[in-house]
Amino acid sequence: MAVATMDSESARTPQPQATLTKRSRSLFPAGALSAKLGPQGKHYVCGSIAAFTNIVVTFPIQKVLFRQQLHGVLATEAVRQLQRDGLRNLYRGLLPPLLQKSTTVAIMFGLYEDFSRVLLDRVGSSGVPELITRSFAAALAGTTEAILTPFERVQTLLQDHRHHERFNNTAHTFRTLLTEYGVRECYRGLMPILLRNGPSNVLFFGLRGPIKEQLPEATSRVGHLVNDFVCGGVLGAGLGIMFYPLNVVKSRAQSQVGGAFQPCRQVLLTVWRERGGSLAKLFRGAHLNYHRSLLSWGIINATYELLLKLI
Repeated sequence: MAVATMDSESARTPQPQATLTKRSRSLFPAGALSAKLGPQGKHYVCGSIAAFTNIVVTFPIQKVLFRQQLHGVLATEAVRQLQRDGLRNLYRGLLPPLLQKSTTVAIMFGLYEDFSRVLLDRVGSSGVPELITRSFAAALAGTTEAILTPFERVQTLLQDHRHHERFNNTAHTFRTLLTEYGVRECYRGLMPILLRNGPSNVLFFGLRGPIKEQLPEATSRVGHLVNDFVCGGVLGAGLGIMFYPLNVVKSRAQSQVGGAFQPCRQVLLTVWRERGGSLAKLFRGAHLNYHRSLLSWGIINATYELLLKLI
């Protein structure tokens, strides 16, 4: 893999970006917003807005997927459950993923750029391959995202219909967990999140360059937008399937309130036994996760790169 493959797409293609800027006027005053945010700050802002857009569009799909991961039911049954819950509850639990995802994606892109810059300055001419340095930066950014595990925890509880009577909203759920169980309870399910975030970040930033290079060369803003969507979507879908069992473990662990913290292996074995030792049942919902990830990460990557060009 070429050393430059882990660079940001906008940094990798300065000439098309310059061409696009000449052809169409920016939505923002020339250089004004970029100057206020700074060379690094814009990565955080673009990542956050991209994630916000994605969550609002794909939340109902995520809710169906969550029911499949938690209960091992078919998509049709998960949809029927949501229909029984009513339209009023369709976007119940939206706030935690909205806050969590807009922050974690900002951290993912922003800290990756910051860690890469700092580490590359430190290693200098030490002979360490740039690919290794950027991979380490990606892993560090993914690990840092895990600080926001409480948002995923609250989202899980609000989406689980078994807890509808106990937890009213995001603030009430946080308050209940903290007052009745303490901070540690908010971080239930931390280990599968750590095992997922670091490696998936390394693969995402390492492969999106080579994947985009295989696509037809774009000569317009729309062309770049389509390529970024395809690149992000393909990566997100592939990684979603690869790390799907960890998400099943996370959902099961975080649906519990109180009691002992079980190791990932024990949770996985419990789910495996409950689903009759069937790999197909363990991956139940993976097809929907594939399509959701394809759409989600396509939106995130395309919106992020577009905003970088506009800013």
